Amino acid sequence: MTRDDLIGRDSLAGVLNREQIRALIELSEAPLVSGWRNLDEQLQPNGFDLSLAAVSRLRGAARIGARSADRELPSMESIPFDADGWVTLPPGPYHILYNEVVSLPSHIMALGRPRSSLARGGVSIHTAVWDAGYVGRSTSLLIVSNEAGFQVQRDARVMQLVFLGLAGATAEGYRGRYQHENLSGSADQRS
Repeated sequence: MTRDDLIGRDSLAGVLNREQIRALIELSEAPLVSGWRNLDEQLQPNGFDLSLAAVSRLRGAARIGARSADRELPSMESIPFDADGWVTLPPGPYHILYNEVVSLPSHIMALGRPRSSLARGGVSIHTAVWDAGYVGRSTSLLIVSNEAGFQVQRDARVMQLVFLGLAGATAEGYRGRYQHENLSGSADQRS
């Protein structure tokens, strides 16, 4: 069964609800999200909670030029979780990796927003637009602003991904540098 058989493209214009997301995960040949920990907990009325797989420190400078070839990212240093799966983060920026793999069809894009408990704890997550056609295990920037620091446990739900159905499919989906990132055997392995 294809995604189009599950839910007609016209009915997907706007923000997808829990039932539409569940159908695109459970019944599709290419699930919208895979690698989830607990589907019932992670499905939300208007999105899907992504969970934490890894945390890294940024080491070194970054550079973004006018051309993609002039882009240089900082190196990363993995921060290990303790025996109980927790990590303590002092104030500063961190690179986080999610457990879940997202596979967006040509007629769905996504926006990521931090869960409200993070903001209430002095922590934010920053992410870019997830373009239609993107496939991968993505990363985000986590900023700890709380002067007392922040503790987070592996597999904690930290960001809600909101899926938006486009009025029409894109002619060409995402083809950027991060396509298939953090997937086994991918050319752009970052985990």
